[in-house]
Amino acid sequence: MAENGKLPPHNVEAEEAVLGSLLVDPESIAETAIFLKPEAFYREKNLWVYEACLALYDRSEAINQITVAQELATQGRLEAVGGAGFLSLLVERLPTSLHVEHYARIVHRLYVDRRLISAAGQIAAIGYEADADLDSALNKAEDALFRVRRGESPRDFVHIRPILEQYWEERIIAGAGLEDTGRPQHVDTGFPAVDDLLGGMQRSDMVILAARTTLGKTSLALGIARNAALEQGANVAIFSLEMSKETLVRRLLSMEAEVDSRRVLSRQYTPLQEKRVMDATGKLSGLPIYIDDSPTLRVVEMRGKARRLHQERGIDLIIVDYLQMVRGDGRSENKVQEISDISRGLKGLAREMNCPVLALSQLSRAVEQRPSHVPMLSDLRESGSIEQDADVVMFIHRDDKYFSREEWDRMNPDRPYPEGIANIIIAKHRNGPQGQRNLRFREEITRFENCPVEAEIEQPALPRFSG
Repeated sequence: MAENGKLPPHNVEAEEAVLGSLLVDPESIAETAIFLKPEAFYREKNLWVYEACLALYDRSEAINQITVAQELATQGRLEAVGGAGFLSLLVERLPTSLHVEHYARIVHRLYVDRRLISAAGQIAAIGYEADADLDSALNKAEDALFRVRRGESPRDFVHIRPILEQYWEERIIAGAGLEDTGRPQHVDTGFPAVDDLLGGMQRSDMVILAARTTLGKTSLALGIARNAALEQGANVAIFSLEMSKETLVRRLLSMEAEVDSRRVLSRQYTPLQEKRVMDATGKLSGLPIYIDDSPTLRVVEMRGKARRLHQERGIDLIIVDYLQMVRGDGRSENKVQEISDISRGLKGLAREMNCPVLALSQLSRAVEQRPSHVPMLSDLRESGSIEQDADVVMFIHRDDKYFSREEWDRMNPDRPYPEGIANIIIAKHRNGPQGQRNLRFREEITRFENCPVEAEIEQPALPRFSG
């Protein structure tokens, strides 16, 4: 459609050159089908011819003037495109079939230009909505441009067949643990005992890591970030709403160098410790970990920042420390509703970025009031819809934080005192088993490690968890 007297960007000659190339050299469709969509064609009859070629290609049938004409006739479009004569004309006008990808790139580029013009119109319309909420307006404008960059159209119903085909195509790559882009297909925690249950954190999953204060939520999240970045080359984005970036980095240094966190803070080292801290600094400096320590963030702001980082570097894991400190939009009736909105927003962020979001969460005081102190899903503070939105809910439980050695020996004479043992409870796992595993927590360096005495330490009995 013409706007301001101008037609949208297009090149009919390039479109016809693509179609003529396919009719002369059917094998060349393998080069175009990867990136060129039917909707990239400006002239409708050219779009129909390309769709007919793709349909034949999908069925592994020959592509030529006769089969394409028959396919168009079956679809009731042959006469509309100009009959078999139009297909002959496409071949006659073809300069050469050697440059089919070049022609296809021209068609695709002009299609993106038209989408940019359309997005600009949408953004202009948003700007004229004077009464619209500012955050909502900015979010819609970002969405319009983001869809253009990613080549996405608004989602609609999709038949099950292409999804199944994609599954089997990806299965070959999954054996190597990587997507065809080189990105990890899932992100491991780096703790084999936990990964054995989880199968890693899957893309688009929201994972909740919850515990009472001082039990090590941030330390475990940092350990997962370090392991993912070092062992899988995963790009990790951390939103730290509670601690400064300097504090987080000092924790990472203490963990990596195995030097007491108080010494790292005071910078009072022995010569050996100083060397270990320097070595750790070099090791951590090369990891793709990015930290944003803005103390007040809304989900919409997180989305904007995550998008920019994703466009520049790619993101494989997002960590939010912690969920209850994320700001609401101010329109919720109460705190529970606000947390529910934030939870849904983080789940949406996981799907949009196609990466797991690991969100830390507080637990209510109900844990302290039970004799066993073992956390349950209902203990999620101001839970709202957290447990419904989450794909995985993990708890950290430590008996040595609730019972002294004397109390433990009196209550459990046949069981060793679980000093420094953290029980990681998978209370919800949408796509796998629930269960629990032990890790060792070294308090002085705030570091979680694989537990070498897993089998020797009896794990607490768990309440039954629903779905």
